Formats: sequence, structure tokens, C-alpha cells
Amino acid sequence: MNTSRTFKKGLATVALISAAAITLSGCASTEANASDAAAATSAADLGGLDALIEAAKAEGELNVIALPENWANYGKIIAAFEKKYGITVNSADPDVSSAEEIQAAENLKGQDTAPDVFDLGSAVALDSLDHFAPYQVETWDDIPADYKESTGLWVYDYTGLMSIGYDAGAVSAPTSIDDLLGAEYKGKVAINGDPTQAGAAAAAVNLVALQNGGSADDIQSGIDFFAELNAAGNFLPLDPTPATIASGETPVVFDWSYNNLAEAEANKGQRDWKVTVLPGVAVGSYYNQAINKDAPHPAAARLWQEFIFSDEAQNLYLAAGAYPVRLAAMVEVGTVDEKALKAVGEAPADMVQFTGAQTEAASALLAEKWAAAVN
Repeated sequence: MNTSRTFKKGLATVALISAAAITLSGCASTEANASDAAAATSAADLGGLDALIEAAKAEGELNVIALPENWANYGKIIAAFEKKYGITVNSADPDVSSAEEIQAAENLKGQDTAPDVFDLGSAVALDSLDHFAPYQVETWDDIPADYKESTGLWVYDYTGLMSIGYDAGAVSAPTSIDDLLGAEYKGKVAINGDPTQAGAAAAAVNLVALQNGGSADDIQSGIDFFAELNAAGNFLPLDPTPATIASGETPVVFDWSYNNLAEAEANKGQRDWKVTVLPGVAVGSYYNQAINKDAPHPAAARLWQEFIFSDEAQNLYLAAGAYPVRLAAMVEVGTVDEKALKAVGEAPADMVQFTGAQTEAASALLAEKWAAAVN
């Protein structure tokens, strides 16, 4: 707490003592409020949503990490949160992986720049439970039991379909996984990061496994395919970004449908970016919301969760082509954005969502074998 006061020379000692007492009292009150928020497992613990909003506004800031503006509409979601509550959102390192989010929390623990909240792939979330604070939002009952940890340590927020984005001016449209082994894709096929650290990249391997004779219980065929792709010289070990797509450095990218759709919109007039979801089995994978148990802004962190799972933010996910976790509940009560839902369409019936156990097994296999396969 930074307190600056100027005392005129000659003030009585009693005045100094009184001033110090007031200052200490103010600090104690602030710390007590922060302690209450950090221990809250629901808005009710603080006296209700209005009390949570008041406490979050008093903090005035929220630190987020790994939220690119064009990822699942996070630019608009952040702007809507700031406008609604008058809280400044500090967005750090938008392009880092889920594993790097946790590393940042460890490195910045105890500092006011540490992340307050996380948006994580399932493998990293399941491996990082000790970093999270339990919290149940007011719309908790709308979220299926299998889509959340029972105390609220992590909660699914949105999913998409694993897709292939491609520059139609540089390559032909792939119609199968095997097409990517062709000569025209030499040095052109990228995935979104390192699959041992990034959820989107892991899901790319999972999709290839399912399309290449594997299963959710055994993704070895996906690793084998990328080894073959690498041996053919077609695998591009470059983490794609909006800049690499715009420049043509990464003309073929495995990524979530909502990200590739955003790139198609962003590159209009510059790149003829198309998006395809290959026929056959599809892969979806929810990302997870979680609160940093050492959040420097614990009330704002909890208010962010309330906002993320509100109709407003869930519909913003949908508008970007992501399927929000409360979609079924919002359809039932009529609060879904019908125009956005019509544009996105229903998720395919044969979409595979890996279970927690399958995710952990796939992650272990990737950790053991991925590096050797692509090096």
C-alpha cells in the first residue's frame, strides 16, 4: 500500500500516531476484504453478486494471460467485461501455451502482475490442480457434471472442432489426412504449438490419430503420421500466428475452427484463407476456466468467472464459432443468440471429446514420443 503524506515540521507526536493508526486501519481493512474474496467459493460467500461486483471494482484490475484477441472472441469478451464493470483488464503474453500460463503463475507468485485467471487445455488443467481455487458460478447448475470439477477447481467454458485452415492461393484443399503427404504441401503444414504443452496442438495429433486408424484410447497412429509428414519434409515446425498466416509463412494450419474462421475474416483481401473440417470423425476439446489460488485480484478473478459463464459472454463465444458450455441450457430457456447459432450450426454427431483419463494417457504418450517423432 503506497501512502504519501507531507507533514509540516513541528506537528505533535500524537498527530503522527493518529495518522499512522488510520493508515494501518485502512490497510487491515483492504487485506481483510482481499482475504474474504480469496476464500470465497461462490458469490454467496461474499453476500451475493452485487457484493462481489463491489469488491472487484475496488480492486480495479484483472490480469489475464494467453488470450489472443482473435481467439474465441476474447477481444470482444474482454472489452465487454471492462465496459460492464469499469475494471481494467491487463492482458499478458497472448500467444503463450497452457503450460506457460502455469509457469508464469509460478514465476510471478506474490507479485501484482501474476495472472488472476487461466484459460487452459485439459491436459495442463488436470496436471495443475494445486494452482487453482475452487469457485462455483451462479450458472453452475447449467453446466453438466462431467464438464466441471465438483468444487469448481476447473470448468469447461467453450469448444470448437479441430480444423485445417489453408491458403487457397498456395495449396489445394485437403480432403483427407493423406493428402497432406503430397508434394504440394512440402514445408507447409503447421500445428498450433507444441502438443506436449498446447491443447490445440495436442488436439491436432488426436484428430489425425482418429482419422488414421487410432482411437481416443491410443493416439500412437497420430504421432506416427506426423513422423511420416516430417520425414517427407511437409511438417513445418513453426508455431503459427496471425502474422505468419498473413505473411504466407504458414499456409496450412491445424487449429480450432473458431481460430481458423477468425483468420479467414482477418485476411480478407490479403490471403484466400479457407477452413475445412475433414469428413469422418471430428475432434472437439473444451478449454477450462480456473482461478489462480494466488490471484492478486481475487474478487475480480471471481467476477470474471461469473461473466464468462453469463449469457453475454457465452453468446460471444458462439458468435466466433465456438460452442459454449451452457449452449443447451441457453437454447432451452431462449437466451441463445439464434443468428450466431444458425451460422455455426450444430456440432457433428460423431464428434469425439476425450475424457479426462484419455487426455492424461494421450499427454503421457506425447511427452514420451513426440520429440523423437518430429526431430
